[in-house]
Amino acid sequence: MSTSFDDTAPGAPRGSGPAGQGGAAPRDGRVARRRAALFDMDRTLLRKETASLYVKYQRQIGEATARDLLRTLYWVGQYTLGVLDAEKVAERALLALRGVPETVLAARCDDWFRLHVEPHIADAGREAVRRHRAAGDLCAIVTGAWPYTSRPLARRLGIEHIVASELEIDERGHFTGRAAPPLCLGEGKVARARALAEAQGFRLEDATFYTDSISDLPLLERVAEPIAVNPDPRLRRVAERRGYRIERW
Repeated sequence: MSTSFDDTAPGAPRGSGPAGQGGAAPRDGRVARRRAALFDMDRTLLRKETASLYVKYQRQIGEATARDLLRTLYWVGQYTLGVLDAEKVAERALLALRGVPETVLAARCDDWFRLHVEPHIADAGREAVRRHRAAGDLCAIVTGAWPYTSRPLARRLGIEHIVASELEIDERGHFTGRAAPPLCLGEGKVARARALAEAQGFRLEDATFYTDSISDLPLLERVAEPIAVNPDPRLRRVAERRGYRIERW
């Protein structure tokens, strides 16, 4: 299962402790374990959700219709309410990518990010990432979106890792029209985040996780510091009941 994308930005903090774990050795000789800060993307680091932003971009370049945009907005509404059949929607949406070269989608997403997404980066999100990087924490975007839509944001914010839903690619470098299971949603997000933790040497149970969505409750329940950012109504109720910190970005 592919889970992460390493893109350490120039100037990113390097670990000063043994074995690159990002912390000085305590006086008793033990190695301090590196902590991690995990960030959802849509309506968290970004003030908007990216699905409709991408379809609006597709409309501008003649690849989508008004009906496509309305359907996407309907799916986004279902996701917000926690009633979306994500597997079914992903299967349908990915059919349009069958046969498209990976390089083409990556280039389109770079253009799309510059024109449609960058203005929606939350200032408080930038500051949270800066603060965690300054502390030597590993930072990762953990999102149900595809890595191609989150890589430009990771580069802009200096985030080293991406945990995302992955697309199958054939031997020619073209998309097959299928996703590689599991999707990075619900328990699938937990599984992919845990794989990153094991690969990078931190404990998920020591991490901080920022998200807006009730669909991310399984991961919120596993981290040390769950933070609800711009929470949807269901997550707000859970956060208030359980004492999660609530922030408005």
